[in-house]
Amino acid sequence: MKSIKHKIMVMSNKGGVGKSSVSLNLAYGLYEAGKSVGILDADLHGPSMAKMVGVQDKRLLSNGAWIVPIELRPGLKLVSVALILGSPDKPIIWRGPMKMKAIKQFIEGVDWGDLDYLIIDSPPGTGDEPLSVIQLISQIDGVIIVTTPQDIALLDSRKAVNFARELKTPVLGIIENMSGFTCPHCNKQIDLFKRGGGEKAAGEMGVPFLGRIPLDPQVVESGDMGDPFIKTGSAASEAMKNIVNMLLTEKTAACKDNKSENVSQSNIRK
Repeated sequence: MKSIKHKIMVMSNKGGVGKSSVSLNLAYGLYEAGKSVGILDADLHGPSMAKMVGVQDKRLLSNGAWIVPIELRPGLKLVSVALILGSPDKPIIWRGPMKMKAIKQFIEGVDWGDLDYLIIDSPPGTGDEPLSVIQLISQIDGVIIVTTPQDIALLDSRKAVNFARELKTPVLGIIENMSGFTCPHCNKQIDLFKRGGGEKAAGEMGVPFLGRIPLDPQVVESGDMGDPFIKTGSAASEAMKNIVNMLLTEKTAACKDNKSENVSQSNIRK
């Protein structure tokens, strides 16, 4: 981990909000900005990164002491449990201790090399996987929380903010995904899942709002074809690029001090 400058975990407390898609396109956006980037798919039960970049048929190798990531491009690397399984249909049936051991190996046993960023895609919730990541990476820069605008998703996003605060981990910001849809026939804006809820939650919780990503059919098509949507030139692509630019500036620096005094990490470990 010392050879990686910045470590960011992308999380949500609810499934289906597009967290993996945001993680992947954030990584690609940083890479297109000239940064060396690693992607760690920490979603053990539902790993999707390999499919989303079109390398689901490849397998992780070892150089003896270390796991060698799949190099998607020079300076862009991926590690996922999907690259170990023999079949994409094979389920991971593990209890907590096995999952923690796997996360530990992916963090401490991978030859990432020198990286500017490590983007960690965690599964939904505030359980074993995100907790293990934060405990194992002592110098994590913070978490990005992905939500959709409707009230149910926002309720869960608030829990994710408080999860990070209780672990004294900075919240780099909230992203509102699936925020509005433009009809391709009449160009009318349709708020299928409401709009503005993520921004409102960020303001109420006192964390940065990084931006909103609209619903776009190209997002689905790109993910299925193994090609990140940030390269499509769509409205969703432009929104993602703006989020990347925000992270590359000092606009999120204030969140470095966004720490709660409620529960210490040492107490959580106990």
